[in-house]
Amino acid sequence: MDAVSEIKARLNIEDVIGEYVQLKRSGRNFKGLSPWTNEKTPSFMVSPEKQIWHDFSSSKGGDVISFVMEMEGLDFRGTLEFLARKAGVDLAQFDSGPSQAERPKTYILKALELATRFYQKQLTANSAALKYLLKDRAFSKKTLLEWRIGYAPNTRTALTDFLGNSGFDMHEVKLAGLAAERRDRVFDMFSGRIMIPLADSRGQIIGFTARLLRDLPDAPKYINTPQTLVYDKSRHIFGLHLAKEGIRKQGFVVVVEGNLDVLASHQAGVHNVVASAGTAMTEPHLRLLKRFTGDIRLCFDADSAGLNATERTIPLAQKAGVDLSIITLSDAKDNDELIKKKGVAAWRKAIEERKYASDWVIDQYRESLDLTTAQGKRDFSDAVLTVVRRLQDALEQEHYLKIVAEVTESSLEAVRAKFDRFDTSDISPPRRRPRELVAPDSSVVEYQRLQDHFLAMTFFAPKLRGLLQDCKADYFSDGPPQQVFEFLKANPDFRGGKTLPKALQPLADYVKILSLLFEELYQSLPSDDLAEQAAGLKQRLIGKYIKVAKSRLAQLMHKTSDERKLDQLLRKVDKLNKLIK
Repeated sequence: MDAVSEIKARLNIEDVIGEYVQLKRSGRNFKGLSPWTNEKTPSFMVSPEKQIWHDFSSSKGGDVISFVMEMEGLDFRGTLEFLARKAGVDLAQFDSGPSQAERPKTYILKALELATRFYQKQLTANSAALKYLLKDRAFSKKTLLEWRIGYAPNTRTALTDFLGNSGFDMHEVKLAGLAAERRDRVFDMFSGRIMIPLADSRGQIIGFTARLLRDLPDAPKYINTPQTLVYDKSRHIFGLHLAKEGIRKQGFVVVVEGNLDVLASHQAGVHNVVASAGTAMTEPHLRLLKRFTGDIRLCFDADSAGLNATERTIPLAQKAGVDLSIITLSDAKDNDELIKKKGVAAWRKAIEERKYASDWVIDQYRESLDLTTAQGKRDFSDAVLTVVRRLQDALEQEHYLKIVAEVTESSLEAVRAKFDRFDTSDISPPRRRPRELVAPDSSVVEYQRLQDHFLAMTFFAPKLRGLLQDCKADYFSDGPPQQVFEFLKANPDFRGGKTLPKALQPLADYVKILSLLFEELYQSLPSDDLAEQAAGLKQRLIGKYIKVAKSRLAQLMHKTSDERKLDQLLRKVDKLNKLIK
């Protein structure tokens, strides 16, 4: 038995999913409200017998692993580790042996966890550190415990002595970023500082941010764990392990600058807040957050650093496929100060009044430059056209070209001419977006739903297979839907059974989803009604395919002036029109 099978054997799918979705028994299955849509009638199904789940409202489905990947935003390996801990399965027994790189990671994570407990205990014994956190920063004891805040004693070897006595080799302590070596002596990396643990999305400690307790002229106020085998500043999002549930519920995430600002927001009840390392948002940051939401709102200082960071982030956000907006605080330097001065309602209001990132950048230049002068207009157009050049959507570019013309009191033709000859030597060209079969999300869901329901009928009601004969593989999405269609068309007399044929075994989970659909919706229908519904689904599926394909051809026609290519595209459109009955 492999690791996946062992985990599935030990865990009941309904118990795992029941931790996220309130389930109620419905015959042999369980029902609940979709965690992805705001439905009022339960359409989320879990089948313990098939060890499968399906969400009718979003057309998502799969096994317990795919569900946890969706809900926790983890990759496959991370999900296995998450569920293995829950099931009491030791993944090491399924490994051929830890790699040279993996062995130290285990010790590093153990050292970091023990260091976190050590720092927590030291905090309880240091009155100055407690005063700073409880009185000066107004954090509650509950907040300090929840975020595992600690204190590094103002000595040079307190932690290294402790870890050494606990059986750790100093090489492992240095690999964890907890110690440094000078003149053949090992010293603590942090001393005299408030210790803020950095956790991955599962809550596993991977490093620290250390805040100086007493400000010293020559010492940096904040220092971070250096790059290690488990900590990478360009990929880490602070607070995600405690914010992800709030992000899912609210549908968006707020990114602030400081780790302690995250604590202040969570303590005030706004939980969908995280922080990056300073203002440097990277593409890995954005892609990690996209696992939970495509609506990302930055709350950075409205200074030159914040402006530059936003400009750099706009093309990264477009590349990652997320919506980026900016939160402006007019009455405070950060959200912590705003909450203290005006309360959490003011913070919530600022979050709701965010501005689309490109508009925010334009406003910053509009306010900082003298637009009554030729130089001011030139500087404004230079700055804004740099941002516009990085946008990937032609309509969006056109929108901002018109704004530049309006603000600088210039003609659109003059602005477009400058834009066309604009120096972009230092700008990476926008990557072409991958071709999408369907543009809007709702249309994607509808298209997938039509395929799933039609295939469920024809798979489990062999008398309907005749409907497949004049269908084309192009009508179905790449992957399981197209593969199931091709199998059924090639094997019209297939009657199923307890064991799937070899060709369908890699698609076992998808076939189970089709089975669940058929049992829930179509199994009890009279044969005449079933045939009528299947024929209707087929026509809607073809109609959706035609609409998508024609839209794609129209885009290609718009982009070419070659008469030969246009003629070819028109012939394809004509073929599509002939499919309409």
